[in-house]
Amino acid sequence: MTGVSKIRVFNADSGKIGVLICYDVESPDPSRLMADEGMHILFMPFLTETQNGYSRVRYCARDRDTENECYVAIAGSIGHLPKVSNKDIQYAQDAVFTPADISFPTNGLKAEATPNTEMTPIEDADPDLLKELHNYGSVCNLKDRRLDLHELRRRVQIT
Repeated sequence: MTGVSKIRVFNADSGKIGVLICYDVESPDPSRLMADEGMHILFMPFLTETQNGYSRVRYCARDRDTENECYVAIAGSIGHLPKVSNKDIQYAQDAVFTPADISFPTNGLKAEATPNTEMTPIEDADPDLLKELHNYGSVCNLKDRRLDLHELRRRVQIT
């Protein structure tokens, strides 16, 4: 497999969406670039073999919703696939996260499936609540960045 060389935000009925796949969520920079383009929801499919790997993905996804003031939906592969080389067992728990702030769940957890069970939570994600958060939240991470000290910019522009 080879990766792509573009980070993009897509317009959808529910707002602007971004997609990071598994390990990519463990770095804050790609999702921050998408947040700078107005991303409302970050979708994050993943495949982890162990609960340790899942925990790493989940906790990083939780960081991304706080840093970027967006929804994050994670969905993983579960079960036993004996005919798939090196991927015979997976562990996952699908979930939808929000910033932990005004108008959102206090723990930032909108919904989650039963661990390691074939189920997908379905939730509404209101982009207007994010706009309110960006301006009037108890903390405004995007607005309060110290751009006088650092910057994040693309090397390759989207065409």
